Amino acid sequence: MRTRLLAATLTAFAAVSLAACSSSGSDSGGTAAGASASGAPTTSAGTTPTAPASSPAPAATDAATAGTASGAATGAPPSPAATPGTPATPGAATPGSTAAPAPSTPGAADSPGAPAPDAPKPAPPTDAGLPTKPAADLSARLVAALDAIDPAIVGGKPELAVERARSQCQSMYQFPKDTAKLVELADQRFTTPDHPQGFGAEKAEKILDALRSTLCPPA
Repeated sequence: MRTRLLAATLTAFAAVSLAACSSSGSDSGGTAAGASASGAPTTSAGTTPTAPASSPAPAATDAATAGTASGAATGAPPSPAATPGTPATPGAATPGSTAAPAPSTPGAADSPGAPAPDAPKPAPPTDAGLPTKPAADLSARLVAALDAIDPAIVGGKPELAVERARSQCQSMYQFPKDTAKLVELADQRFTTPDHPQGFGAEKAEKILDALRSTLCPPA
């Protein structure tokens, strides 16, 4: 009797154990299938696999690629910041280049061969063209030439006539080509009480000829 009861108990316990194992196996199979369907990898040891190393962000990679392509397409040189170890030095001379000489100013004072400006001409002396006081023989010739034109020109005053002749010679030196002016001056210089306005233009021209032939040096 006891043997049958023990056998029945063992049988019932085996049945319960078998049912429990069957139930645990089907739950484990469902979990594994669900994990496989969701794409999550599993290991035989039941541990979660280590996540792979992070890769560069797609946005940063695309930006770098776009910048490189743009620089290559436009042919622009890389910026100074993109070239390490090459500091930009403003104003530095390029090796092998020659500095251009400073342009010279035309007409500078130190230019060789530049002609010096013309110096102002000095004023002529006040006695320029005035002949020296003639000797006695030259004075006599002058008086004779004037008497031949009109004796009243000398009027018995030979020394006064000589001084007037010297002044007229200086005017002839100053205005050698202005005949009209010389005639006017001669008519103003050679005067007498009887001829206060001179002896006229005709005799004034003859006085000029007499002075040229005797006292006045040639121009």
